[in-house]
Amino acid sequence: MTPSRAQQIPVVVLAGFLGSGKTTLLNHLLRNRSGNRIGVVVNDFGSIEIDAMTVAGQVGSTVSLGNGCLCCAVDASELDGYLDTLTGPAVRLDVIVIEASGLAEPQELVRMLLASDNDRIRYGGLVEVVDAAEFPATHERHPELGRHIRAADLVVLNKTDRVSGPELAAVHEAVAATGSRAAVVRSAYGRIDPGLLFDPVLGPDRDEGVRQLTFEDLLRETAGDHEEHLHTAYESVSFSSGVPLDPRRFMAFLDSRPQGLYRIKGYVDFGAGDPDHTYALHAVGGFLGFTPRPWTRDETRRTQLVLIGSGIDAEALHKELAACRDERQEPTEALERGMWGVLRYVRQPDGEPGPPDGP
Repeated sequence: MTPSRAQQIPVVVLAGFLGSGKTTLLNHLLRNRSGNRIGVVVNDFGSIEIDAMTVAGQVGSTVSLGNGCLCCAVDASELDGYLDTLTGPAVRLDVIVIEASGLAEPQELVRMLLASDNDRIRYGGLVEVVDAAEFPATHERHPELGRHIRAADLVVLNKTDRVSGPELAAVHEAVAATGSRAAVVRSAYGRIDPGLLFDPVLGPDRDEGVRQLTFEDLLRETAGDHEEHLHTAYESVSFSSGVPLDPRRFMAFLDSRPQGLYRIKGYVDFGAGDPDHTYALHAVGGFLGFTPRPWTRDETRRTQLVLIGSGIDAEALHKELAACRDERQEPTEALERGMWGVLRYVRQPDGEPGPPDGP
């Protein structure tokens, strides 16, 4: 049986030019993993120093990083094989992070993930780390970095402690000038809130139903020598409705989601559009996917969503979502046509879009 999208393991691609701080950011995630079991795939001859362990150029090896985390140093051609290993049921990882080589084309890794036949993974986003102090000179020497930033779902401006306010503003402008519509967050020493990339662990039984929508750890304060309130760089919006959503209006909202809105997750009730299923929604950057599952017998039918972004208008988003509600929904031909807009983004076991099977 194909697992639901909610049960799949997110795979995050961490990219950035040499010296931008990718490994530092990765080590920060490993030290502040909120109880998650993390699989790390290193497509580089760099080093990950965590718990006094160093992985350097160990191509074809898998090393335990402690606390259930694993690290694989691989060539890109071996990626599928290692993902098969890391997503095995016995490994029980919560998230996989691929640290791309500083000279890699991150779009190629993303294409590999989106084209993968591995039904135990889902795309978790492309994170591009930018050295705020060196970016102007680096971009001039390597203009292809503009293409990498444009493809990113989240841009992390790292080493912001090394630049002045006007210099940082200039870097923001340079990133926007690439055509990027990604959310942008600032960091020093690679310290970003892990909740931007993956959710807190769900509990001892790892039951998705226990905390499927809570982000109570997302706004937590993390102590450290160089970090302040990490959540100040972004906002989260929660939306809940006991009234079904109109599929056409909701898809119009998703198609026009604003710049800086990085992640959306939750469950959507389309009412008479599909009375037998709730739809798990996963969106990161420009990627969008739905996974239908049957309603359980005693389950309260409602829509519950969490949206995370940087520079977003929380009040406007809430109003737009509220406008998607359909108080007088009836099973009509127009409603059925509206559902086809949703079903375009449902990944079936054969890889083709189409309506879900019955319970």
